[in-house]
Amino acid sequence: MQVHIAIAEDNSLALQALQEKLSVFPDLTVKLIVPNGRELVSRITQHRIDLILMDIEMPLMNGIEATTVIQKKHPQIKVLVLTTFDDDSRIFESILAGATGYLLKEESGETIYKSILETMQGGAAMSPTIALKALNFIRYPQKVKQTKIDFKLTARELELLEQLRSGLTYEEIASNLHISFGTVRKHIENIYRKLQVSNKIEALKTVSGEI
Repeated sequence: MQVHIAIAEDNSLALQALQEKLSVFPDLTVKLIVPNGRELVSRITQHRIDLILMDIEMPLMNGIEATTVIQKKHPQIKVLVLTTFDDDSRIFESILAGATGYLLKEESGETIYKSILETMQGGAAMSPTIALKALNFIRYPQKVKQTKIDFKLTARELELLEQLRSGLTYEEIASNLHISFGTVRKHIENIYRKLQVSNKIEALKTVSGEI
């Protein structure tokens, strides 16, 4: 079975190394290469894609944000995270976003290849250290609940959310913070985009405990 792959990777050296690893497997075809999540989301429908090898840290839109969007719009496409990060928060965020597997870039080409096939067959491929962390999520759910997800909200954006939670209108927030009504709206738009929500209630629920 031919597997059509998209690669989201902004590091040229990492991309070259990955392409070399995949080049020896004739049943893998790379159809799309993009340097950020935003371009991936906009171009994903231009090709038949079965699976995405997704980096996490990318400009404009990171891999976790892109995974969230793609899984909502194209749930049939598998997402296999391929990153250098093995910290708990990123693993947890990736799983919540809908990633099917999580590999470290240090894995061999053979391991990545087998993981791709495993994912296409309905499995959930993970590097051994990642699998252990994932098991801990199940064994110690309280610890997971306490894990804070970094939405990269600025101090000003958190301040606006605090004002929203108090039930203030945009006009009242603008007056309190000595900024324009338009600036308040722009901040709110940025907050909704970062949190992947569409209204105040969802936003406040998402960041509950941070404000």
